[in-house]
Amino acid sequence: MSDPTETDGTTGAAPAADPARGEGGPGRHVRVVLVDDHRMFRTGVQAEIGRTEETGVEVVGEAADVDQAVTVITATRPEVVLLDVHLPGGGGVEVLRRCAPLMSDPERPVRFLALSVSDAAEDVIGVIRGGARGYVTKTITGTDLVDSVFRVQDGDAVFSPRLAGFVLDAFASTDAPPVDEDLDRLTQREREVLRLIARGYAYKEIAKQLFISVKTVESHVSAVLRKLQLSNRHELTRWATARRLV
Repeated sequence: MSDPTETDGTTGAAPAADPARGEGGPGRHVRVVLVDDHRMFRTGVQAEIGRTEETGVEVVGEAADVDQAVTVITATRPEVVLLDVHLPGGGGVEVLRRCAPLMSDPERPVRFLALSVSDAAEDVIGVIRGGARGYVTKTITGTDLVDSVFRVQDGDAVFSPRLAGFVLDAFASTDAPPVDEDLDRLTQREREVLRLIARGYAYKEIAKQLFISVKTVESHVSAVLRKLQLSNRHELTRWATARRLV
């Protein structure tokens, strides 16, 4: 993510804060909680957008898993939560489920913006169905993330360009979307491991990509096989391919 106080390219000085762009300025202030299981990433986001005098964003809390997230969000009642999709304890969808009363508060609604490395359609649709106001990927710049936070605070829906199509396709029909009960048994992390296994990744490669141990990968694979009643990774690959998860 880049510096949200870039110059305007004409005078060489930083441009005046523009509330329409979501930058800091008179009267622009938003309280934010960061929820992500990678401490270094939280630290980076805090350094990038949490300079309150410049951006108007005040980071009032952080959490690394579902239970911590619910506790911190309930205690601080921020205007916006930046929520990772894959979290220990049930994932971002579980945070949304447990914070549903806060989202529906007519006086002080807590709004959620998913911020994730994943651009998988099922992740995007899952958190939007859960009540998130938008979904952006971690390739977003600091300036755009600040803008997105303020837009979500104002009640707008915000998506990275390619991801908006997933949501439009999913909700274009008035019919209820099909439910895959087998897939719903898996946690968000198990789904991520499932996709990588189906793409042919070795356990060591998966561990490196997801910043977890090989033993943890093995545990996730065992859980997936048990829940789906499959015998080996070859059956798992066929199962995932049939559902276009690869």
